[in-house]
Amino acid sequence: MFDISFLNKNGKLILETQRLILHVASRGEIVGFIETQTDAELTTAYNEMLQGSLAHPEQWEWYAIWMIELKNGTHVGDLSFKGLHPDGRAEIGYGISEGYRLKGYATEALSAAVQWALGQPGVVRVEAETEPDNAASQRVLEKCGFVPSGVLREEGPRFYVTR
Repeated sequence: MFDISFLNKNGKLILETQRLILHVASRGEIVGFIETQTDAELTTAYNEMLQGSLAHPEQWEWYAIWMIELKNGTHVGDLSFKGLHPDGRAEIGYGISEGYRLKGYATEALSAAVQWALGQPGVVRVEAETEPDNAASQRVLEKCGFVPSGVLREEGPRFYVTR
């Protein structure tokens, strides 16, 4: 869907799209990011990502925060996988900061991350969950090739995409 480059600079995974740079945050970056949060729910979620990363250092990119930035370095959002299941499934979550929504950044970032994930050995499916009334997020998923799974979970309907 989008042209992306996969780079590995000094051991750091970086995805580059036409307008964005996505990179897997280091421990220090995650801690610093958590310290800037004012929303208790987000702070809890980001702390869970950090703990998952520390518990699975060999799979850091499957637990860590991925920073989404414009090519000029402006932070516009983030995404994260929620681990890699032994059966080849990975769940992804994403968010774009309020002032940067409705510009296609979510679609561009999600597309790049999913393309990278499905290119990894053993990964056969990427899943996502949205709130039932979050039509914008559901459109992003559909633009990235996700289809409804018919399953309704805690946060809402689930979607998936395969190779």
